[in-house]
Amino acid sequence: MIEIIAIDTPTLGDRSYLVEDGETAFVVDPQRDIDRVLDLAQVRGLRITDVFETHIHNDYVTGGLALARATGAAYHVNAADPVSFERTPIDDGDVVEVGSSMRVRALATPGHTFTHLSYVLEAPGRAPAAFTGGSLLYGSTGRPDLLGPAHTGELVKRQYASAHRLADLLPDGAEIYPTHGFGSFCSASQSEAERSTIGREKQVNPVLTRDEQVYVDELLAGLDAYPAYYAHMGPANSAGPGAPDLTPAEPADPAELRSRIEKGEWVVDLRSRTAFAAGHVAGTLNFGADGSFATYLGWLIPWGTPLSLLGETPGQIAEAQRELVRIGIDRVESATTGTPDAWTGDAPLGSFPRADFGELALVRHHRPVTILDVRRNQEWTADHIDGATHIPIHELLGRVGEVPTGEVWVHCQAGYRASIAASVLAAAGRRVVAVDDEFARAAWAGLPMAAGR
Repeated sequence: MIEIIAIDTPTLGDRSYLVEDGETAFVVDPQRDIDRVLDLAQVRGLRITDVFETHIHNDYVTGGLALARATGAAYHVNAADPVSFERTPIDDGDVVEVGSSMRVRALATPGHTFTHLSYVLEAPGRAPAAFTGGSLLYGSTGRPDLLGPAHTGELVKRQYASAHRLADLLPDGAEIYPTHGFGSFCSASQSEAERSTIGREKQVNPVLTRDEQVYVDELLAGLDAYPAYYAHMGPANSAGPGAPDLTPAEPADPAELRSRIEKGEWVVDLRSRTAFAAGHVAGTLNFGADGSFATYLGWLIPWGTPLSLLGETPGQIAEAQRELVRIGIDRVESATTGTPDAWTGDAPLGSFPRADFGELALVRHHRPVTILDVRRNQEWTADHIDGATHIPIHELLGRVGEVPTGEVWVHCQAGYRASIAASVLAAAGRRVVAVDDEFARAAWAGLPMAAGR
């Protein structure tokens, strides 16, 4: 019996797939840390013969080439992709026999990229299954703007045509298995669905229920910023990334950490925002391991800046390194575990208050404070606190000087981004309060609200 196993990377909002018939397996869109795939294949006694890429990814560094080299599998990449490594070129309509019972057919589905392919699994006794990458997603499609504004207009129309091609060629019972759409910024919008079929998408997906122009207009209007590190992923994937080095980094003592901070390097504290606010090494930044750590660190860090990590346990550090190699940050200068008291030496710890929107509403009656909203543009436009200053989190490092002087109360949608922003402002010497609360409570607390820009 054929089994399709999803390998989730929830922190990046992506899925890879291992498909097996009991003896032979193929893999679609593997992430950089291929040990997860190799361990799964070993436990199940499988031989991986083929690795398929749906496209040159923009949101993570692929593990496809490294996996193919480790297993001796054929590495199928679109023949039209200008890559600099040996691959098994594949084109629209090509069929690959995998094992004794699985056939994989390539279908050109441009839109997310110009050379995007989907792969249809055909096997006796079961409906087809389509691995749709960044094409047809659950209730959405992959975004068409990642190759730049000059191509967006053409790609969004190709995305519409590709979705309809899949819907026309496949039966309603065909299951779809996308790579993006589980929180990835590569998706035009997000869905809570965990599985779907062509038939269901025909009922709920705007690309299949709207006229082309309506779909195009709605999708383009809904696009917002995406992480800055995406600019480095395509070139890395086209060059053929090797397997990652997950060897633990060397620890650093308080003097070395202080020296690194003073030189402008990033020293990142992985602890929760609650723990960081209560006490931290002055000048460190808080990207908690309990949130979208790699996405926001990769978005904000000036690419190539030396990076050190502080964590509570070796396991927390190891998981952070794994997250980082997925987005191409392969080297960590140092990594130290323990407590802030041990990290700071004789220097005093930094700290800042946390509050909720009710406390913000009260304090505004007693003294003037700056409210800094670090959410993205579309979040701000939909609803915001009247009189607040708006600087999206990914622009804050370059715009700290625009934050009004005095006491700053910083908020986002739920608290994670606010803590990052508060750590940036605290490191810059600003007096800051981190609002750790759900934005939906702002109006309930009596804060005046506004909409639009």
